[in-house]
Amino acid sequence: MSEMFISEPMALLFSASLLALTFLAYFAGLWTFRKAQHFSLLHPLVSSCLLIAALLYSLDIDYARYQRANNVFYWLLGPATVALAIPLNREFDRIRALALPLLLTLLLGTIAAPLCALTLASLFSADPLTLLSLTPKSVTTPIALSIAKEIGALGELTAGVVIFTGVVGAIAGPSLLRLLGVSDERLQGFTLGINAHGVGTARAFDISPVCGAFSSLALGLTGVLTALTLPTLLLWLPKIF
Repeated sequence: MSEMFISEPMALLFSASLLALTFLAYFAGLWTFRKAQHFSLLHPLVSSCLLIAALLYSLDIDYARYQRANNVFYWLLGPATVALAIPLNREFDRIRALALPLLLTLLLGTIAAPLCALTLASLFSADPLTLLSLTPKSVTTPIALSIAKEIGALGELTAGVVIFTGVVGAIAGPSLLRLLGVSDERLQGFTLGINAHGVGTARAFDISPVCGAFSSLALGLTGVLTALTLPTLLLWLPKIF
């Protein structure tokens, strides 16, 4: 009994330390990002993830235990996503004026994003479960995890791919759009929201409130449309691949 009494407080203390690690790593990354004048490769989600991964590996801490200690952040993803409705409301008139082209772009982007990932994975002979886990890659994490659970995919792999997609999109997206001559902040934001979901939306708000609002719109609509269309798309996958 005494051993159990001692081990439980120690376990709670260890979990609290892992939670604090996430806070400290993120704020260290954010400080570095600001000092580097928002240099894309030093985005806090990149630098903090690398720092946490290095510490977990060097200290031989099981990732599953780290994830359990940080479950509060997974829960907060839902309210944070809903809170994106605030900037949407401010830009409602601009959004309504572009409703038709935005919806067409959304439809094409929502279908093209998972198909591109699945095609590339198929070329590298990925197994069916991996392919299934890649399908929700272009939606924000809470929606992607719900979809993964419903379709029988690996939630951990889906979450990792979603984060990786968002980080790459946030780093490379703005530069690539400028290279292609896309200077309209509304188009930049909408593209980031479709392809890089939550991380891309955070990057869009760094560009401007208008860019962030359009990215928020794309993030939300992509999640809803993917949840509605993905089961139908999966019925066709055996015929395509």
